[in-house]
Amino acid sequence: MLSSTIQAIIFFSLILLYPSNGQLNATFYSNTCPNVSSIVKNAVQQALQSDSRIGASLIRLHFHDCFVNGCDASILLDQGGNITQSEKNAAPNFNSIRGFGVVDTIKSSLESSCSGVVSCADILALAAESSVSLAGGPSWNVLLGRRDGLTANQGGANSSIPSPFESLANVTSKFSAVNLDTTDMVALSGAHTFGRAQCQFFSQRLFNFNGTGNPDPTLNTTYLATLQQNCPQNGNGSTLNNLDPSTQDTFDNNYFTNLLTKMGLLQTDQHLFSTNGSSTVSIVNTFANNQTAFFNQFAQSMINMGNISPLTGTQGEIRIDCKKVNGS
Repeated sequence: MLSSTIQAIIFFSLILLYPSNGQLNATFYSNTCPNVSSIVKNAVQQALQSDSRIGASLIRLHFHDCFVNGCDASILLDQGGNITQSEKNAAPNFNSIRGFGVVDTIKSSLESSCSGVVSCADILALAAESSVSLAGGPSWNVLLGRRDGLTANQGGANSSIPSPFESLANVTSKFSAVNLDTTDMVALSGAHTFGRAQCQFFSQRLFNFNGTGNPDPTLNTTYLATLQQNCPQNGNGSTLNNLDPSTQDTFDNNYFTNLLTKMGLLQTDQHLFSTNGSSTVSIVNTFANNQTAFFNQFAQSMINMGNISPLTGTQGEIRIDCKKVNGS
């Protein structure tokens, strides 16, 4: 196994290579809006004081945005005008994604400081990094220079965003479709080390898994009893449960150690370790036993994800209001 020093050297070398890919770079706003990172981080920190969930929500916004039409902030567009079907109303997002108010607050602050300069897509990328680092996770140089899309793609959101009910093969295929490999998939799944999930996204595991009349056998029995109490049959499907029952608001590698004891909350979480013969098993073991390795890979995988089909140069626009296309 590589030493942490060698891992760090490789990690930072990769960061230096990435600015040429997709025309994104870490110093994009150094002259036009030099305080952009601190403005975003301060806003996220302020939001966390009243909402411990907001960090996980903001990184999920970035994830759900990038998997549909690339990282173009299309997920932020409200329905109306030329936007006939908002991604907010797609099945993976409806009554589930949140954090729009914080994004609006950040945008307002940036418009006061450097009007018409920072894209909403870059705000999502910066907010995701701040959310992770403020929760005790890694920090990284966010590559910037994305521009905002002019359209939304509700159909794409329905088909491209991985579902918590899918097989490991299907989820792997969806990551591969946006040029993210298996290691990226496992590392990015580690974002479930903080935040919450509604009962409706895993209750099928608790009582009648795949029509067997029994719970999912890959669920720890003690953990199962707790979840059955929190999410009774015919109960409230919107009840929230901690994705990590031990350190729910801290970004650490407990997500992976939980998988080793069959305490992955979502079916797609536990699949990573409980699917016999899968290449994901060894990656989970590595991250469970080496938090530094997880942190380094997570940072790199976030950079990789943030580079999915960005609009750059004269493509798209810089929205003044993240909720709508300019002039609409």
